[in-house]
Formats: sequence, structure tokens, C-alpha cells
Amino acid sequence: MTAIRKSDVLVIGGGIQGSSTAYHLAQRGISVVVLEKDTVSRHASGVNAGGIRLLGRNIAEVELSKAAMHMWHQLDDELDADTGFRARSLINVAADEADLNTLRSREQQMHGLGYFHEVMLDQQELRERLPHVADHCVGGVVSEQDGYAIPFHSTQAFRIAAERKGALFCEGEQVQQIRKVGDSWLVSTATQQYQAEHLVNCAGAWADLISVMIGDNVPMSYSAPMLMITARMPHFATPVVGAVSRPLSFKQFENGTVLIGGGAKGFADRANNTTRLDYSLLASGAHNAIEFFPIMKTACINRMWSGLEAYMPDNLPVIGKSVRSENAYHAFAFSAHGFQLGPVIGQVMTDLISEGSSRFDLDPFKINRYERKVL
Repeated sequence: MTAIRKSDVLVIGGGIQGSSTAYHLAQRGISVVVLEKDTVSRHASGVNAGGIRLLGRNIAEVELSKAAMHMWHQLDDELDADTGFRARSLINVAADEADLNTLRSREQQMHGLGYFHEVMLDQQELRERLPHVADHCVGGVVSEQDGYAIPFHSTQAFRIAAERKGALFCEGEQVQQIRKVGDSWLVSTATQQYQAEHLVNCAGAWADLISVMIGDNVPMSYSAPMLMITARMPHFATPVVGAVSRPLSFKQFENGTVLIGGGAKGFADRANNTTRLDYSLLASGAHNAIEFFPIMKTACINRMWSGLEAYMPDNLPVIGKSVRSENAYHAFAFSAHGFQLGPVIGQVMTDLISEGSSRFDLDPFKINRYERKVL
């Protein structure tokens, strides 16, 4: 084993959260090493749907998401890279009156909190924006700032920008042991030891294992959200499309291909680093797309895949300081909607490390929020 590699901060996980954290740390002159057990953006951060979504966020996430959205609109210039970001708006389609009632309740709640970025659409406005939507659809809601980016390109853009500023990414380095030695963290892989004052857990679907090594227990699960993409079709939808109460999500790219998601999950084998598709659920997703957009009957599926993603019971991520150990931090379990938050999460982690606090309320994201309270 070679000499111990030292840095100010050690980040475990090379997805968009870890790569963004490395970029923001390096930008402030803080030395950082990122350990990735496979390759950067190999898992969720490279194979997700790429949604850049402020629409429909849990209230706890809105402020983070707003800040991240502002960053996405400037990110290509900041990173000097092409993330594939396109501001196309996002429309969630209401299939019936029950969906409209859901949207009205949400609108009342959001307006009461001072948020006005979600705008309801009547049936005519919906058809003006989506001429090919099914006749039975009665309206919807739009967030104009939303859109999509290309996950692999975005994560690699953070990685390359971080490296330009001095960050070191070590791929193929799976953590085997973590222990505290004095005021430092000592992390061992099969071939190398790493030492740092601060440790950041961005390990995605493996983050609960890292948490235990740090000293924090967490009721995290993992799954394999699935996606499929069509061959090229004539252009019929500029906005990203979702549905209020159905598992539907799709976007048509500039080349005509259509990416279909919606949250259906395949089979995850974390121990062997693999996933397996559930074709019956993929068929249901295709049926939902046709139900809302009959033009999709002509689509030819070109490819299907899934990635490994971490989830908490409330579908909110873990963001913040360790509750058991000093100078340890967590950013994981983004429950299949964390890609958009990537830019701001790196900033939050950097603020916690360099300043000891964040300008955002992180209480809803505490790692110990499910621990039984002792009366």
C-alpha cells in the first residue's frame, strides 16, 4: 500500500452531488479528493431522465430547488461546458376534474407560502402548448423555467471543472473501512489510504453502508427506476410532460427521440452492481404515454435501461451534518428527483464545511429524522 493521500476534504461518491461538491470546494481553494467505487456518473447520475424540475416539489425542497434552477440557467457558462440544459418548461397534465381539484389545492398552498412559479392551465391553454394531447385531458399546470439536461454530460462537466481547480478524482476505489484517527478521517480501499479532516457521504445507493461506517444509521432503501427511449419521431412536444396523478413522464429531444419515464422500478441487485428490467411495468408506462398522447402509438422503442437510486421513506433526501461524528456530512437518497438539485447541493456541502452552516433550512433532511424520540 502506498503512502497515505491527504486532503482537506474526502468525498465518497462521484455522482452529480459528489462532483458538484468537489467543484465548489475546489473553487474556494479547499483541497478535495473524490473516491468513486466505479466510474464518475456510472450509476444514477449518468442514467436518469435528466429532469430539471421545480414543478411539484415537496415544500421542504422548494427553496433549494429555486436556487438550483437559477444555477442551471447559467451553468454552461460557469463550468465552460455543454451540460445539455434546455429550458423547455414542464407541464403536468390533468386527466380529469379530480386532477384539477388536486392542482387547485396545491395552488392555494403554494400561493399561501409566497410561491407563484406553478401556473394552472385551462383546457384551451393546454392544447395551445401541447396540440397532440388526448381529447379527454382537461387542463394542467406549468413551470416555465423547467426543462432538462443530459445527466452524463452534466456530471462530467462538474468533474472536469473541479479537476481544473485542483480536485482529484480516484475511480475504482471502493471504501472498505472508515475510522477516526485524532481529528482526521482515515479511509481505506483495497490499494490506498486517504486522510482528511472532513468527510462527505455522497454514495448514492450505497450511502447507508457508508453512513454506518461513519456512525449514523438510516432507514434507506434502493431501487432501479427504469427508462426507455424511442426512435426518432416527428416533432410533437416541446415542453417536458408529466401527469398529475398517473405515472407518466416524457420529453422529446431535438433529434426527435422521446424519453419515457414515470417512476416504474425494475429489480435492483446492489451487491452485484446490476439491475434487471420489469418489462410488464415498462409496457404500462408505454400505455400511459399513448393514453395521454395518441401519436405515441407510432413510436418504436429503441432502448430500455435502469439505474440504482437511493430512497428514504418520505422521498426526501438526507442533507446535512452527521449526528454522531464531527466533520462528517451527508448528501444522498434523492429518491429519483435529485439531479436538478446537484448544483446547489455542492454549494450547501461547501458552506457546511467552510462556514459551519447553510443559508437553507436543512431540518427536514436530517439523517436522524426517523429515530424514535425519547420522552
